[in-house]
Amino acid sequence: MLDSWHAGLSDRIILERPAARGHGDLATNIAMVAAGSAKLPPLEIARKIVEVLQDSPQVMHLCEKVEIAGPGFINFFLNDKAIADAALGALAQGRDYGSGTAAQPESILLEFVSANPTGPLHVGHARYAAYGDSLKRILSFAGYKVGTEFYINDYGSQMDIFGISLALRYAELWGREIRFPDEGYQGEYTVHIARMIKDEIGDSLLADTDPDARESAIAFFRKRGCELVLDEVRSVLVRFGVVFDDWFSEAGLYQSDAVPNAMQALTDAGELLVQDGASWLLTTRHGDDKDRVLIRSSGEPTYFASDIAYHQDKLSRGFDRLINIWGADHHGYIARMKAAFAALGHDPERLEIIIGQLVNVIELGERKQMSKRKGTMVSLEELIDSIGVDAARFYLVDRSADSTLDLDLEKAKLKSEENPVYYVQYAHARICSILDRSEETPADSGNSTACESLESQERELVLKLAEFPRTVTGAADSRGPQRLTAYSRELAATFHAFYHSCPVLKASPDMASFRLDLCRLTRNVIAMCLDLVGVEAPESM
Repeated sequence: MLDSWHAGLSDRIILERPAARGHGDLATNIAMVAAGSAKLPPLEIARKIVEVLQDSPQVMHLCEKVEIAGPGFINFFLNDKAIADAALGALAQGRDYGSGTAAQPESILLEFVSANPTGPLHVGHARYAAYGDSLKRILSFAGYKVGTEFYINDYGSQMDIFGISLALRYAELWGREIRFPDEGYQGEYTVHIARMIKDEIGDSLLADTDPDARESAIAFFRKRGCELVLDEVRSVLVRFGVVFDDWFSEAGLYQSDAVPNAMQALTDAGELLVQDGASWLLTTRHGDDKDRVLIRSSGEPTYFASDIAYHQDKLSRGFDRLINIWGADHHGYIARMKAAFAALGHDPERLEIIIGQLVNVIELGERKQMSKRKGTMVSLEELIDSIGVDAARFYLVDRSADSTLDLDLEKAKLKSEENPVYYVQYAHARICSILDRSEETPADSGNSTACESLESQERELVLKLAEFPRTVTGAADSRGPQRLTAYSRELAATFHAFYHSCPVLKASPDMASFRLDLCRLTRNVIAMCLDLVGVEAPESM
């Protein structure tokens, strides 16, 4: 019967905790998965499997009983010794517990944030920063080799407008009347940057900016403004716990032959069409809804042309997979970018694009308006100053990246159970306090004697701790850090219930020894959960 299974069936078999407590500690759907291939009813398959399991000394050494439920689920009721041994085995692994779970580890280049260097990072960028860095940590912990990159969009019309805005603000600081363009960057931060440049160069470019900025002045302010913005972006990201392996300049693509080389590769592949003086990529051949212009009739390349050249460069570095985290306004770019991959002869499945959604900042019940161009945004630095790094990072990854997030600043400041990051950190601090107060000399788990009979809350805590490796796998596979924040809250709640029901320091020596080991394991797992989303695990609060 089992020999007739198709290879893909194993991917559909699950072993997990059942929703109802009376259905045992673990349940599997193996009989129902196998039914179609084996051409037998699930219940009949389940009975055959259970017969084999019940005759196995190895299985029954771990289980009190194995039962069939519903249409063919097989439920396992573990004995207390198996539960206790599982906890001690996990503790023995130390900080490696739950790591290396990737079935097929890949080398991955992860690109995220990639903001235009025309001003400070705002809360939208903060979400992508928290999400991208957490994803990098999770994938690395699971066994993938991950490199991170910030793509600097320092080429194009938005940089010209930024240069003009700074040049005019600079002239304004010298008391000159200016005609500020409607499309200019109006935020107070442009005055701050212009003042920094004024302090550097004095009035040496005043004549070139009064009354209108000359091209030479615009070029200078564009370049120097970009450098100063990037310095501040790097600084605030480091403060936020995000450090990139590489920073890649779009302008650098044009300073090299990257764009012409990419266009030539597409021409050689027969994927470009020249029509009315413009060069079109025939993306409709590869599933896009329309063909796309790469080189305008004026000879100017489009953003898509540089995007293709950039990804061609990425692919040349030998990564198995490229993951891009893009903003909500980039949804329409997915099909065309994958089409470009196919046109260049690459497997589009090597490119994975994650579209993040918006963040609404709520303060005192009101939603703040966001506009980078008008300067009405909430910056990442302001967010950190308001609620701190830990709360910001936890909240920003606590929902799926593809859903809009409402960030309530007042709730994030609470020091109570209503604030999830505080609740989880408090559990870690409580455990550290218990261990500090213990008179037991720390020892490895092999010196602990587990009780023959466990309390229900002890069992619940061990079973929750046993979910950690699968949670890491799920977070890595689904690109979902929110699975870890949700799990950490559940684990904290389970520990608090254990703490109130099962005395640790006042228990008998053997029982206290085991419960202290449970505390150590819980502390380790909570700390790992928090670290995987870039949040501190305090020892006291």
